[in-house]
Amino acid sequence: MQNNKDNNKNNNEKNNKARKRKNENFFILAVETSCDETCAAVIEGTPGGPVLLSNIVASQIDWHSDFGGVVPEIASRQHLKVIDKIILAALREAGIEFSDLSSVAATRGPGLVGALLVGFAAAKALAFALDIPFLGINHVAGHIYANFLIQDEIPSPFLCLTVSGGHTDLIYFSDQVDYKILGRTRDDAAGEAFDKVARFLELGYPGGPAVEKLAASGSADSIDLPRALKDSGDYDFSFSGLKTAVINYVHNKKQRGEEIDLPDLAASFQQAVVDSLKLKVEMALEDYNPAALLLAGGVAANSQLRADFAELADSFNIPLFLPPLEFCTDNAAMIAAAAYYRRIRGESDPLDQEVEPTLSL
Repeated sequence: MQNNKDNNKNNNEKNNKARKRKNENFFILAVETSCDETCAAVIEGTPGGPVLLSNIVASQIDWHSDFGGVVPEIASRQHLKVIDKIILAALREAGIEFSDLSSVAATRGPGLVGALLVGFAAAKALAFALDIPFLGINHVAGHIYANFLIQDEIPSPFLCLTVSGGHTDLIYFSDQVDYKILGRTRDDAAGEAFDKVARFLELGYPGGPAVEKLAASGSADSIDLPRALKDSGDYDFSFSGLKTAVINYVHNKKQRGEEIDLPDLAASFQQAVVDSLKLKVEMALEDYNPAALLLAGGVAANSQLRADFAELADSFNIPLFLPPLEFCTDNAAMIAAAAYYRRIRGESDPLDQEVEPTLSL
């Protein structure tokens, strides 16, 4: 009899705790499959902001490295193989059940259409089965909101440079929600240029870390490479010409039978990318006088970029906010963070919403 009383008491305490927690906070499961990582994460929404409970990432680098880049068909198939396990792992690490979720989110775009469909379909199926709201999240917005997972307070207004394999955007935020795009790349994104140069030089995949590693032993001022659009008077970027300049440099050297110093070339190329980004951001800092500077996206993991932007922010006497390295590359934690800010505004999306591979901010 005593055991039954104790069990009932314990069950009542658990129910009361769960009820109290459900009333005050909420849980969002987010899925990210825009390219070649299968990701799931859970955040707890609190009055003080999003709290990350789990962040699971399954990389496909080994599947794509032999091709020097992502093969869309392979990426989609690998997502299908592991998506269920990744979602379950995220819930298990967060210590919650499906029934605890209040919303499900997934990357809507931009990205590879087949890859996006896997995560989007899985998330919508869960939202339908659990009868809870669904949120389709912009991948670029996710990169930006990753900063809010690890910072207590970012002063507004702020300027954010988002640099990744598919995007290079300079964005001015008057607050956490309202923004305007000041400039973006006219051709190749910064990360795309890293990948293409790395592929041409046969440095391996992913290109960014490969170039950075080689550049560490080179001289950044040894080879004169262009900084495109430096006198354009706007905030746009361009990296296609820089990529072509590297290719032409190598071809000319080979035609003359001259040796190519790869570390010097990598260092010079990397510095040209950083300088091109820094030039336009410095213009925007002067014009808009923000209270903070943010970096986001995969290229934000580059140590040269982080160092140069720390100096830039210091020269304007404003703080620089950098996401940890694990939040620079694709992950579901950033998608969950973006979903949190939509969730607290009462937003949701219909279950017949479709992915949009070319989605922009």
